[in-house]
Amino acid sequence: MYGAALMLEREELIEQAYLYKMLSERLPRGIPLQEVLEQVREESLATTKLPLALDYMLGELRHYGVMSPAMRHLSHYFAPFQTYLIQEAEEEGGRFDIRTAFEILQCEVEYRASDPSPAGLFLFQFETLCRNRLKYDQGLKAISQDSCFNSDWQSWILIVRRQMGIVDFADMVYVRSKHYYHRRFGEHSEEPPEKPLLFGIKEGKIAWASRQKDPLFLFSALQRQLGYPEVPRPKPTDDAPQLAAQLARRMEQLEGRLQLLEEEQRGGIDLNKFFQGEAPFSQDAEPSSG
Repeated sequence: MYGAALMLEREELIEQAYLYKMLSERLPRGIPLQEVLEQVREESLATTKLPLALDYMLGELRHYGVMSPAMRHLSHYFAPFQTYLIQEAEEEGGRFDIRTAFEILQCEVEYRASDPSPAGLFLFQFETLCRNRLKYDQGLKAISQDSCFNSDWQSWILIVRRQMGIVDFADMVYVRSKHYYHRRFGEHSEEPPEKPLLFGIKEGKIAWASRQKDPLFLFSALQRQLGYPEVPRPKPTDDAPQLAAQLARRMEQLEGRLQLLEEEQRGGIDLNKFFQGEAPFSQDAEPSSG
C-alpha cells in the first residue's frame, strides 16, 4: 500500500534530500554505494527515521545488490515515484544513469519539503519521464499512487496514462484549467465544471499557447513564468582523468619501443636486463646435455 510517504515531517524530507545529495556527490568519486549509505547513516539526525531506513536498506543491499527492493518494502517512507526512478536506474542494460536519478530525487524531495502544489509536483515528475525517456505506463502509475494527489488528481493522472500518444498533453492540461472554464462559461459563471479543475488560469493560458508543440516547451514556460521546479539535466561524464592516464601509459609503451630500436641500431639488444634475477643469457652458451 503506497501513500504514507508524503505524510513525513519536513525534517524527514530534509534528511532524505541530504541522502540523495551525498549519493549523487560521492558515487562519482568511486566510493561504493554501501559505504556511502553507512556514512550517511552516521551523519543523519538520530531523531528521524532515516537511520532505521538505511539499516534496512543496507541489509537488503548486501542480499540483492540493489536499492529498489528495499525502497519498495519501505513504501511508508519512500514515495512510489522515488522507488520507480531507482528501479529504472538499476535496470541492467538501461540508459538512465543512477547519478542523474539521485540528483532528480534530491530536487524532488526538496520541493516536497517546501509546501509544494500538486500541479508543480506532477509536472516535475512527468517532465522527468519525458526528458529521460522513461516508461510512461509504469512511471505514471507510480505517480498516481502518491498521496500528495487527491482522488481527482489520481483519476486524471491515470487518464493521462491511457491517452499518452493519442491526445496532446498541453490539451489535457488546458481542458482541466480555470482558463478553459472561463473561456467556455464566462469568468463570472456559476455553472459547475463538468470535471474537476486541477490547474489555474495562468497554467491554462500557458498550456493553450503550447498546444501542438513539444511538451518540453510547456515545462520550460511554466518554469520561467510561474517558478515551477526544474528537472536536473544529465551531466556529461568527465573522462579527462581516465584519458590522461591512458595517454601516459601509451607514451611509456612508445618510449620503450623507441629505446629498443635505438639499441638494435647500435649493435644489438641486451636481453640480460629482461632476465633480472636469473642466470645471464648468452647466445654462445652450450646447451646442457640431457
